[in-house]
Amino acid sequence: MPSAPPPHPIAAAPTATSHGSPRVWIIVPTYNERENVGPITEAILATVPQANILIVDDGSPDGTGSLADELARKLPQIAVLHRQSKQGLGRAYVAAYRDVLARGADVVVQVDADFSHPVRFLPSLLEPLAAGRADLVLGSRYVKGGQIPRWNILRRIVSRGGSVFAGVVLLMPYRDLTGGYKAFSAPVLRAIDLDRLHAGGYAFQIETTFQARLAGARIVETPITFEERRAGKSKMSMAIFSEALLLVLGLRFKNLHRRRRALPSEAPEQPAERPF
Repeated sequence: MPSAPPPHPIAAAPTATSHGSPRVWIIVPTYNERENVGPITEAILATVPQANILIVDDGSPDGTGSLADELARKLPQIAVLHRQSKQGLGRAYVAAYRDVLARGADVVVQVDADFSHPVRFLPSLLEPLAAGRADLVLGSRYVKGGQIPRWNILRRIVSRGGSVFAGVVLLMPYRDLTGGYKAFSAPVLRAIDLDRLHAGGYAFQIETTFQARLAGARIVETPITFEERRAGKSKMSMAIFSEALLLVLGLRFKNLHRRRRALPSEAPEQPAERPF
Protein backbone atom coordinates (compact mmCIF):
# COMPACT_ATOMS: atom_id res chain seq x y z
CA MET A 1 0.00 0.00 0.00
CA PRO A 2 1.61 3.29 -1.03
CA SER A 3 2.17 5.99 1.56
CA ALA A 4 -0.20 8.92 1.81
CA PRO A 5 0.99 12.17 0.21
CA PRO A 6 2.87 14.48 2.60
CA PRO A 7 1.01 17.57 3.92
CA HIS A 8 2.95 19.75 1.46
CA PRO A 9 4.55 18.42 -1.75
CA ILE A 10 8.33 18.76 -1.76
CA ALA A 11 9.41 21.45 -4.16
CA ALA A 12 12.87 21.78 -5.63
CA ALA A 13 15.60 22.64 -3.17
CA PRO A 14 16.02 26.43 -3.05
CA THR A 15 18.87 27.86 -5.05
CA ALA A 16 18.14 31.55 -4.46
CA THR A 17 15.54 33.90 -3.06
CA SER A 18 14.44 37.24 -4.41
CA HIS A 19 17.25 38.71 -2.28
CA GLY A 20 19.86 36.71 -4.17
CA SER A 21 20.61 33.81 -1.83
CA PRO A 22 18.71 31.22 0.21
CA ARG A 23 17.75 32.18 3.75
CA VAL A 24 19.91 29.85 5.81
CA TRP A 25 18.99 29.25 9.45
CA ILE A 26 21.36 27.24 11.63
CA ILE A 27 19.87 25.69 14.75
CA VAL A 28 22.13 25.33 17.79
CA PRO A 29 20.43 23.42 20.64
CA THR A 30 21.89 24.08 24.09
CA TYR A 31 21.69 22.80 27.63
CA ASN A 32 24.45 23.94 29.98
CA GLU A 33 26.64 25.14 27.11
CA ARG A 34 27.64 28.54 28.53
CA GLU A 35 31.30 27.92 27.69
CA ASN A 36 30.53 27.05 24.08
CA VAL A 37 27.58 29.18 22.94
CA GLY A 38 29.60 32.34 22.24
CA PRO A 39 32.52 30.67 20.43
CA ILE A 40 30.28 28.41 18.32
CA THR A 41 28.10 31.27 17.07
CA GLU A 42 31.19 33.33 16.27
CA ALA A 43 32.70 30.41 14.35
CA ILE A 44 29.48 29.77 12.41
CA LEU A 45 29.17 33.38 11.26
CA ALA A 46 32.84 33.50 10.31
CA THR A 47 32.31 30.43 8.10
CA VAL A 48 28.87 31.26 6.66
CA PRO A 49 28.50 35.05 7.04
CA GLN A 50 25.05 35.15 5.44
CA ALA A 51 23.58 32.63 7.89
CA ASN A 52 21.12 33.29 10.69
CA ILE A 53 21.41 31.37 13.96
CA LEU A 54 18.66 30.18 16.29
CA ILE A 55 19.96 29.21 19.73
CA VAL A 56 17.51 26.90 21.49
CA ASP A 57 17.99 26.76 25.24
CA ASP A 58 16.13 24.26 27.41
CA GLY A 59 16.23 26.26 30.63
CA SER A 60 19.95 25.74 31.28
CA PRO A 61 20.73 26.35 34.97
CA ASP A 62 24.26 27.53 34.09
CA GLY A 63 23.00 30.75 32.45
CA THR A 64 23.40 29.68 28.81
CA GLY A 65 20.04 31.28 27.95
CA SER A 66 20.97 34.68 29.41
CA LEU A 67 24.27 34.68 27.54
CA ALA A 68 22.44 33.76 24.34
CA ASP A 69 20.14 36.76 24.85
CA GLU A 70 23.22 39.01 25.16
CA LEU A 71 24.57 37.65 21.88
CA ALA A 72 21.22 38.27 20.17
CA ARG A 73 21.16 41.88 21.37
CA LYS A 74 24.58 42.45 19.82
CA LEU A 75 24.06 40.57 16.55
CA PRO A 76 20.81 40.81 14.55
CA GLN A 77 21.56 37.47 12.86
CA ILE A 78 21.11 35.63 16.16
CA ALA A 79 17.73 34.74 17.68
CA VAL A 80 16.96 32.78 20.84
CA LEU A 81 14.20 30.31 21.60
CA HIS A 82 13.73 29.69 25.32
CA ARG A 83 12.11 26.48 26.54
CA GLN A 84 11.16 26.01 30.18
CA SER A 85 12.85 22.68 30.81
CA LYS A 86 14.97 19.94 29.29
CA GLN A 87 12.58 17.75 27.28
CA GLY A 88 15.01 15.99 24.97
CA LEU A 89 16.91 16.92 21.84
CA GLY A 90 14.08 15.91 19.52
CA ARG A 91 11.50 18.17 21.13
CA ALA A 92 13.95 21.06 21.01
CA TYR A 93 14.50 20.53 17.29
CA VAL A 94 10.78 20.29 16.51
CA ALA A 95 10.19 23.62 18.27
CA ALA A 96 13.16 25.10 16.41
CA TYR A 97 11.96 23.85 13.01
CA ARG A 98 8.62 25.54 13.53
CA ASP A 99 10.31 28.75 14.64
CA VAL A 100 12.71 29.09 11.69
CA LEU A 101 10.09 28.06 9.12
CA ALA A 102 7.87 30.86 10.47
CA ARG A 103 10.83 33.22 9.98
CA GLY A 104 11.02 32.29 6.28
CA ALA A 105 13.91 29.83 6.27
CA ASP A 106 14.81 28.20 2.94
CA VAL A 107 17.51 25.94 4.39
CA VAL A 108 17.74 24.62 7.94
CA VAL A 109 20.99 23.24 9.39
CA GLN A 110 21.60 21.42 12.68
CA VAL A 111 24.87 22.06 14.52
CA ASP A 112 25.85 20.87 18.00
CA ALA A 113 26.97 23.63 20.33
CA ASP A 114 30.00 21.73 21.62
CA PHE A 115 32.12 21.88 18.42
CA SER A 116 31.76 18.14 17.80
CA HIS A 117 30.39 19.27 14.43
CA PRO A 118 33.27 21.34 13.00
CA VAL A 119 31.90 24.43 11.31
CA ARG A 120 34.41 24.14 8.46
CA PHE A 121 32.13 21.49 6.94
CA LEU A 122 29.10 23.82 6.71
CA PRO A 123 29.82 24.83 3.08
CA SER A 124 29.93 21.17 1.99
CA LEU A 125 26.57 20.53 3.66
CA LEU A 126 25.00 23.55 2.00
CA GLU A 127 26.41 23.05 -1.52
CA PRO A 128 24.20 20.09 -2.62
CA LEU A 129 21.09 22.03 -1.57
CA ALA A 130 22.20 25.21 -3.32
CA ALA A 131 22.98 23.23 -6.47
CA GLY A 132 19.54 21.59 -6.43
CA ARG A 133 21.01 18.07 -6.12
CA ALA A 134 19.50 17.21 -2.75
CA ASP A 135 16.70 17.97 -0.32
CA LEU A 136 18.50 16.62 2.75
CA VAL A 137 22.26 16.37 3.30
CA LEU A 138 23.69 14.09 5.98
CA GLY A 139 27.09 14.90 7.40
CA SER A 140 28.57 11.41 7.45
CA ARG A 141 31.37 9.93 9.55
CA TYR A 142 31.22 6.68 7.60
CA VAL A 143 31.50 7.56 3.92
CA LYS A 144 34.88 7.90 2.25
CA GLY A 145 36.65 10.89 3.77
CA GLY A 146 34.64 10.84 7.00
CA GLN A 147 36.57 10.50 10.25
CA ILE A 148 36.20 10.01 14.02
CA PRO A 149 39.80 10.55 15.12
CA ARG A 150 39.49 10.21 18.89
CA TRP A 151 36.94 7.44 19.44
CA ASN A 152 37.90 4.13 20.99
CA ILE A 153 36.87 0.85 19.41
CA LEU A 154 33.81 0.39 21.66
CA ARG A 155 32.31 3.76 20.73
CA ARG A 156 32.95 3.04 17.06
CA ILE A 157 31.22 -0.35 17.28
CA VAL A 158 28.18 1.06 19.11
CA SER A 159 27.78 4.03 16.75
CA ARG A 160 28.44 2.13 13.53
CA GLY A 161 26.31 -0.77 14.70
CA GLY A 162 23.40 1.56 15.39
CA SER A 163 23.56 2.98 11.88
CA VAL A 164 23.83 -0.46 10.29
CA PHE A 165 20.91 -1.77 12.36
CA ALA A 166 18.70 1.20 11.47
CA GLY A 167 19.64 0.98 7.79
CA VAL A 168 18.87 -2.74 7.54
CA VAL A 169 15.58 -2.60 9.48
CA LEU A 170 14.31 0.57 7.79
CA LEU A 171 15.73 -0.21 4.32
CA MET A 172 17.74 2.99 4.11
CA PRO A 173 21.02 2.85 2.13
CA TYR A 174 22.87 5.53 4.10
CA ARG A 175 25.99 4.90 6.15
CA ASP A 176 25.45 7.44 8.95
CA LEU A 177 21.90 7.52 10.28
CA THR A 178 22.65 8.50 13.87
CA GLY A 179 24.63 11.68 13.21
CA GLY A 180 23.10 15.06 13.89
CA TYR A 181 25.04 17.26 11.46
CA LYS A 182 22.36 17.72 8.79
CA ALA A 183 20.98 20.29 6.35
CA PHE A 184 17.34 20.28 5.21
CA SER A 185 15.56 22.23 2.52
CA ALA A 186 12.54 23.92 4.07
CA PRO A 187 10.06 22.01 1.84
CA VAL A 188 11.29 18.72 3.33
CA LEU A 189 10.52 19.89 6.85
CA ARG A 190 7.10 21.06 5.71
CA ALA A 191 6.47 17.65 4.13
CA ILE A 192 7.22 15.88 7.40
CA ASP A 193 4.38 15.80 9.93
CA LEU A 194 6.29 17.29 12.85
CA ASP A 195 3.54 16.25 15.26
CA ARG A 196 4.36 12.62 14.47
CA LEU A 197 8.01 12.89 15.53
CA HIS A 198 8.27 11.26 18.93
CA ALA A 199 11.93 10.57 19.69
CA GLY A 200 13.41 12.70 22.44
CA GLY A 201 17.10 11.83 22.11
CA TYR A 202 19.50 10.99 19.32
CA ALA A 203 17.02 8.51 17.84
CA PHE A 204 15.41 11.67 16.50
CA GLN A 205 18.09 11.77 13.80
CA ILE A 206 17.05 8.35 12.50
CA GLU A 207 13.39 9.30 12.66
CA THR A 208 13.71 12.54 10.68
CA THR A 209 15.78 10.94 7.93
CA PHE A 210 13.31 8.06 7.67
CA GLN A 211 10.30 10.38 7.45
CA ALA A 212 12.07 12.61 4.90
CA ARG A 213 12.81 9.56 2.74
CA LEU A 214 9.18 8.42 2.90
CA ALA A 215 8.16 11.92 1.82
CA GLY A 216 10.30 11.61 -1.31
CA ALA A 217 13.35 13.64 -0.32
CA ARG A 218 16.57 13.25 -2.28
CA ILE A 219 19.14 12.43 0.39
CA VAL A 220 22.91 12.56 -0.02
CA GLU A 221 25.82 12.11 2.37
CA THR A 222 28.91 14.27 2.57
CA PRO A 223 32.00 13.38 4.63
CA ILE A 224 32.68 15.13 7.93
CA THR A 225 35.10 14.72 10.80
CA PHE A 226 33.42 14.24 14.18
CA GLU A 227 35.40 15.83 17.01
CA GLU A 228 35.21 15.52 20.80
CA ARG A 229 33.40 18.34 22.59
CA ARG A 230 35.66 21.24 23.61
CA ALA A 231 34.00 21.92 26.98
CA GLY A 232 31.14 20.70 29.14
CA LYS A 233 29.68 17.24 29.66
CA SER A 234 28.25 14.81 27.10
CA LYS A 235 24.48 14.12 27.24
CA MET A 236 24.80 10.55 25.88
CA SER A 237 23.37 7.71 28.02
CA MET A 238 22.25 4.09 27.78
CA ALA A 239 18.63 5.30 27.89
CA ILE A 240 19.24 7.15 24.64
CA PHE A 241 20.62 4.00 22.98
CA SER A 242 17.62 2.00 24.21
CA GLU A 243 15.23 4.61 22.84
CA ALA A 244 16.91 4.39 19.43
CA LEU A 245 16.56 0.61 19.34
CA LEU A 246 12.88 0.68 20.19
CA LEU A 247 12.21 3.57 17.81
CA VAL A 248 13.71 1.74 14.83
CA LEU A 249 11.63 -1.36 15.50
CA GLY A 250 8.52 0.76 15.99
CA LEU A 251 9.03 2.68 12.75
CA ARG A 252 9.47 -0.58 10.84
CA PHE A 253 6.29 -2.06 12.33
CA LYS A 254 4.15 1.04 11.75
CA ASN A 255 5.40 1.56 8.20
CA LEU A 256 5.66 -2.06 7.08
CA HIS A 257 3.35 -1.50 4.09
CA ARG A 258 4.38 2.04 3.24
CA ARG A 259 6.63 2.78 0.30
CA ARG A 260 8.83 5.71 -0.40
CA ARG A 261 6.90 8.35 -2.30
CA ALA A 262 8.60 9.32 -5.56
CA LEU A 263 8.41 12.91 -6.66
CA PRO A 264 7.03 13.43 -10.19
CA SER A 265 10.01 15.60 -11.14
CA GLU A 266 12.59 13.84 -9.05
CA ALA A 267 15.90 12.86 -10.59
CA PRO A 268 17.23 9.41 -9.70
CA GLU A 269 18.52 9.36 -6.15
CA GLN A 270 22.29 9.57 -5.80
CA PRO A 271 23.70 6.02 -5.66
CA ALA A 272 24.61 5.09 -2.11
CA GLU A 273 26.51 2.20 -0.72
CA ARG A 274 24.58 -0.32 1.34
CA PRO A 275 24.96 0.30 5.09
CA PHE A 276 26.66 -3.07 5.67
